[in-house]
Amino acid sequence: MGFVNVKKMEVLVKLVYYGPGRGGKTTNLDYINQKYKERIKTDMVSIKTHGDRTLFFDFLPVDIGKIKGFDIKIQLYTVPGQVKYNATRKLVLKGVDGLVFVADMQEEMREKNISSFKQMQENLAEMNKDITKIPLVLQYNKADLREEGIPLLDFDTIDADLNGELKLPAFEGSAITGYNVVKTLKKAISLTMLSFKKELL
Repeated sequence: MGFVNVKKMEVLVKLVYYGPGRGGKTTNLDYINQKYKERIKTDMVSIKTHGDRTLFFDFLPVDIGKIKGFDIKIQLYTVPGQVKYNATRKLVLKGVDGLVFVADMQEEMREKNISSFKQMQENLAEMNKDITKIPLVLQYNKADLREEGIPLLDFDTIDADLNGELKLPAFEGSAITGYNVVKTLKKAISLTMLSFKKELL
């Protein structure tokens, strides 16, 4: 469950965007940050390598009101996409309450999507978290590249690869254009809040 501060009557809920390198995790947060900038009171922190990839995390609190008298604040993070930063991914995953897995729909990314998803599952298992019990939403990103003639996996193929057994909520999306970015976030927040409410009962 999220970090509960009884004195402040506040709960911090941690939502992590996970996925392969350059799949669109940071672009999702950039879009959310721009769209809701009037409601977000703090700056997004972004630490990048010289290769312009997220090295550590993006942090974006979004206040979503109260549950049972507690103020709920959502903290959005991304993990670094590159495999060599798996130790950092594990650090960012610590205390996670909900997840968005951002897959890259380009055909050439098929194996990297599968590998990243398996690694996420392994990292969660190391923390005694069951992937079937943690709130998790899938986003199949870069749908906008279809118009440019770039070979993309169709929804059914990528869904069979990543979601064949789990049957999680999944959306085609485009972090660049904003297509289904907010829908993905709202679904992840609603699943996480549902889980949180059950724990509060």
